[in-house]
Amino acid sequence: MRAHPLATDAVLALGALVSMVLGSFVDPHGPVGPAFRTRAPEPVSLLLMLLAAAALVFRRRSPRTVLAVTCGLTLVELATGEPRAPVAMSAVIALYTVAARTDRPTTWRTGLLTMAGLTGVAMLAGPLPWYAQENIGIFAWTGMAAAAGDAVRSRRAFVDAIRERAERAERTREEEARRRVAEERLRIARDLHDVVAHHIALVNVQAGVAAHVMDKRPDQAKEALAHVRDASRSALNELRATVGLLRQSGDPEAPTEPAPGLAVLDELLDTFRHAGLPVEATVQLGTGAGAATGTGTEPLPAAVDLAAYRVIQEALTNVRKHAGPGAQAQVSVVRVGASVEVTVLDDGGDSADSSPGQSDPGGGHGLLGMRERAGALGGSCFTGPRYGGGYRVHAILPV
Repeated sequence: MRAHPLATDAVLALGALVSMVLGSFVDPHGPVGPAFRTRAPEPVSLLLMLLAAAALVFRRRSPRTVLAVTCGLTLVELATGEPRAPVAMSAVIALYTVAARTDRPTTWRTGLLTMAGLTGVAMLAGPLPWYAQENIGIFAWTGMAAAAGDAVRSRRAFVDAIRERAERAERTREEEARRRVAEERLRIARDLHDVVAHHIALVNVQAGVAAHVMDKRPDQAKEALAHVRDASRSALNELRATVGLLRQSGDPEAPTEPAPGLAVLDELLDTFRHAGLPVEATVQLGTGAGAATGTGTEPLPAAVDLAAYRVIQEALTNVRKHAGPGAQAQVSVVRVGASVEVTVLDDGGDSADSSPGQSDPGGGHGLLGMRERAGALGGSCFTGPRYGGGYRVHAILPV
């Protein structure tokens, strides 16, 4: 029916024509009630019924035009038919179509005009008294047609609104899923960058030391190679833990160990010290005045703890890679109100200026990763050269 609306309306028009023709043979005022085949319609009435039914074929394409045509034919029948044929049935169907396919104000205006026009002519024209049941029937049927069409239109609008909301919700879920996937990929990329950049930088430094002193000081070379082994083992463990997050759910080999945080900050600083970078640290997260981890501290949320650890790790890695020989670094983690402020400073070493790769705010992924980590928590990260040489990283992380 939806695929072939014209054929459907043609079948409806044929049914209306048959009903009107059969109804024209019924006399509602028979001796013992309505009687069939006690009267016959006039040829003009048959012609009017045929024209009205033919107009109904196009009721969906031009509903208002069809209503006007059927009402005109009905008025002619009401004024001239004797006895009257039920041509008004076509006007009832056309009025229902207009009400179902237009808005409510149009339905009210068109319905009242049709009801008043047809009922008024039926009461004023013809031999029947104005209060005859045929005249009241025209009023009732046109009113019910307008009400039924308006109800159908309202239900269609309600169903369409529900369908549109469901489609919008589905699109929103898909967009949210894509956004979550993008955020997770970005987070994993940041973790991989932090792990690889830190440990590979240390391995590179220690391997260079071992190659430089291999012939003259083999003991120091062995110590440097031991640090290379430890750094590579740590890198492999962290890579295994990070890549394990990509395993399917329910995989028994998925890692369950916690992410690194400030609790293992001393171990992180020792790796840099072994690589030849002197580092001083001050951690004060509570009311105490402790200058090292574990003294006067309060636990931080896991996301803030991890972000602070990664910012320190990336900042010190940049110091080791870009600062000149003899550089020294200072790390400060302080609780200030509702935030934790992480500061990493270096003096630039023997070089007069920082490396271009470090001072360029848009260079590499390390600085961008620190800013993204802070921004994901609602905080901020500021980086830039220090007056007199060196570099400064300052991150504010809301708790």
